[in-house]
Amino acid sequence: MKAVILAAGYATRLYPLTIDKPKCLLPVGGQTILDSICHKLNAVPEIDEIILVTNARFFEVLSAWKDKASSRVPIRVFNDGTHSNETRLGAVGDLELAIKAASIDSDFLLLASDNLFDQDLSEFIKFSRQKKNQLCVSVFDIGDPALAAGKFGVVEADAEGRVLSMEEKPLKPKSSFIGMGLYFFPKALIEPIHTFHKEHPDKDAPGFLIRWIFEKHPPIYSFLFKGLWYDIGDLKALEEANKIFTKK
Repeated sequence: MKAVILAAGYATRLYPLTIDKPKCLLPVGGQTILDSICHKLNAVPEIDEIILVTNARFFEVLSAWKDKASSRVPIRVFNDGTHSNETRLGAVGDLELAIKAASIDSDFLLLASDNLFDQDLSEFIKFSRQKKNQLCVSVFDIGDPALAAGKFGVVEADAEGRVLSMEEKPLKPKSSFIGMGLYFFPKALIEPIHTFHKEHPDKDAPGFLIRWIFEKHPPIYSFLFKGLWYDIGDLKALEEANKIFTKK
């Protein structure tokens, strides 16, 4: 099984910290966000390769990081060729690039490179394997639906984790479960990903792809992560996560 990490964003909301450094190499709790993610991935026996997609601005610095990284499994870094926030390929475009460039022909995990969590991945993968050829998404309980209003993708699911509805930043969320940006894709969905990218090249956010799979290749399932989770989207989130993970 492969792990694909998307790290081709330009993190403009974190300027000037991210002008010459990708967000994933910012330190949180004594190690970079990317090292924390790779530590989680290295603990999963099924994972045999980590595939990192970045852009032209950060390709050299992430290649240098890869050469020094302590990893049980090999890491490959791919350059999506973009140079600015305005020309970026987006998550779906970079996923398409990763699948083709790395010749992925197996189940794989897809991760955003700016998410920090402290639960290990073993239960999520076990849960996903049991669902057979279905997409599984990770969710986090934010506690109060009102806190998700206008900010996060919201998932409503039944007791078995089967997704009933998905909404992107709704003003009146139906649940307090929000998407974490961590997905399990079975091999059976690789061709549908190609189809979606070909038919909807303008829809580059991951939520578009997930919703399309929800409609065209149901069912999909959600898995509730426990413990800590931070989406490092701005300076406030970075500072808060650094405080919490440093104490931990």
